Amino acid sequence: MKIFCIGRNYAKHAKEMNSPIPSQPMVFMKPPTALLPYGQSFYHPDFSDNVHFELEVVVKIKEQGKRIAASNVWGHIGEVSLGIDFTARDLQAKLKEKGHPWEIAKSFDYSAAIGKWKPVNKASFSQIQFELKKNGEQVQIGETTDMIFDIEALVTYISIVLHFRGVISFILALQKVSVQ
Repeated sequence: MKIFCIGRNYAKHAKEMNSPIPSQPMVFMKPPTALLPYGQSFYHPDFSDNVHFELEVVVKIKEQGKRIAASNVWGHIGEVSLGIDFTARDLQAKLKEKGHPWEIAKSFDYSAAIGKWKPVNKASFSQIQFELKKNGEQVQIGETTDMIFDIEALVTYISIVLHFRGVISFILALQKVSVQ
């Protein structure tokens, strides 16, 4: 299993992070141990005092492939879910400050929570709207039409360099929109 993540795939999120809008997808990976399946509890890691979360749209790649053409992407996608990408921001900031890779701040155990899987096709994916509530208060909203790079572009881009194979590959496709 591979978990592919896309950074800054939403213009408002890039602005929130004081970062430029990327000209190509920003891909990073999480290890299989980052997966937190639906129904399991998240426990705040003891190595961080500042864990942030972002609601994401997640797709499951069901068919292996390499160099997948945009016109063939939907033959490889099986299901969709929502997930939460957890980040140890304090650790990330320290590592960035030193010019070090900050993978461990994004890829620690159980840092990729996944919801229930639902069937999806191109038409239904393009109409997904979602929100995250914390203690009943809306903290994030978004929709798939707001993605800078759509799912076809992401799968095609990743598959040029990395092979989708094995049972499941995930793509966390959309960064959150904060409610101010």
